[in-house]
Order: sequence, then structure tokens, then C-alpha cells
Amino acid sequence: MITKQNLKQNLEVMGIEPNDTLLVHSSMKAIGEVEGGADTVLDVFMEYLSEGLLILPTHTWFSMSEYHNVFDPRIEPACVGILPNLFMKRNGVLRSLHPTHSVAVYGKDSEAFIEGEESRTTPCPPGGCYDRLKERNGKILLLGVGHERNTFIHCVEEHLDVPDRLTKEPTYFKIIMPDGQIKPSFMHRHNNSVTDHISENYTKLEQAFYDRGAAAKTTFGDAVCILCNAKAIFDVTKDVLSHQINCIIELDTIPKEWWMKK
Repeated sequence: MITKQNLKQNLEVMGIEPNDTLLVHSSMKAIGEVEGGADTVLDVFMEYLSEGLLILPTHTWFSMSEYHNVFDPRIEPACVGILPNLFMKRNGVLRSLHPTHSVAVYGKDSEAFIEGEESRTTPCPPGGCYDRLKERNGKILLLGVGHERNTFIHCVEEHLDVPDRLTKEPTYFKIIMPDGQIKPSFMHRHNNSVTDHISENYTKLEQAFYDRGAAAKTTFGDAVCILCNAKAIFDVTKDVLSHQINCIIELDTIPKEWWMKK
């Protein structure tokens, strides 16, 4: 049985600081049997980051569509696991108003971090929540999952204007605002002519991230994890894509010389 103290020690060993900005993509199942279950896991993160900001994705891209287009952040469930769904209901946790790629936040500057998300027109645009990770020197913990769940790389691709990533026409959504008013939203969604799952190709960058020190293997409970530095992930991805902008989709493997600096 994994205890609360065990998990806090895991965070300390991996180098997380109490004042860090930390985004967690998670698989609860991968952690193993925890005393107190998922609530204990959330307690660990919220207590450990006592001076920082904790962020969990509460994405709804799977459920939201032209047929189900009213986004109510108070009740719309996340499609990314049990921890986000429990986290966003906790006292003091705020949820952003992005209709497909919302996040839930707790801690320092939480209101400022999610400000303006109701006005975005793409999933992970410059100036949005994911972009703010690198500006805050944020970290990304892939907890029991790989880079196929690293949404931040979508943000890098939007910054670099990688072609064939978004729908040509936006989807019309209605966002229910905190005051009950409805705000129209026109959102270009993820789309690619070759694959239905763009992010499944992000694993091709895994070795590049390790070699450049942008990511490191670690553990949390029984889960095999990857701890990333957002700014470094951005820089490595940018360097690789400078050789061939759409190489993540077009190539089966990425040449090592594209990321190893001389």
C-alpha cells in the first residue's frame, strides 16, 4: 500500500519545489494502490505545492461537438481521467472557460493563469494557458503516461504555425459564463489529413528531450513518469521542426543530428 508520505517523498526526489508551477497529465491506475485512493493523490499535490500553482487538464474535446456545443464548466466532465474530474470539484479550484481544452488550477496566481480562455479560437494558442507554462518556467509531469499526452507540444506547434493541424472552419460553441450569460465561441479544432491522433506522433521526440535535458525519467508510486521543463521542451521541439516543419508526422524517426547541438 502506497502512503501519502511515500508520494510526497517521490515529489521531493524528482526535484519538484513547493513554489513550482506544475501541470500534471495523469493515469491514476498507473500509480498503484494508494491508501485513501485518488483523494490522497490530490491531497499530496495540493499540500506539497503550498506556494506554487497546480494545474490539471480538464479537457472536453471528446464530448464537445457541433451537436453538443454548450460548455458549462461547472458540470461538463473531463475526458482525461479520474484525477482531473475530482480535482475540478474541490474547494478553491478554478476551471478555465476554454470549451475544448480547459484546465483546473489551484494556488498562486490561479485567476490570472486562466484569464481570457473564453476568447481563444484554437486549442493551445500563443498567450493561452499552455503558453503561460513556459513564461512561468513551469514543469510538466507525465504521470504514468507518455508524450502522446503532452498537450504542451500542441502549443509549440501552434506557435510555429505547423501546417495541417487545425480545422479550416471553426465549430460554434456556447460558453456559460460565471454570471450565467452565454458567450459565443468559434473554435478551430485539432485536425490532420494523415492521422486522427496527432499527439500519438509526439513520442518520436522522446529521446531528443532526454538528450537535451528537457525531460527526465522518474517515478510516482508505481507509475513510470517523465518530468519536463516546459521552456526546454519548447526549445528542443522548435530546433527539430526548424529542419522540417511537419517532420513529426512525415518521418518515422527523427535524425539525431537535428537536436544535438554542436
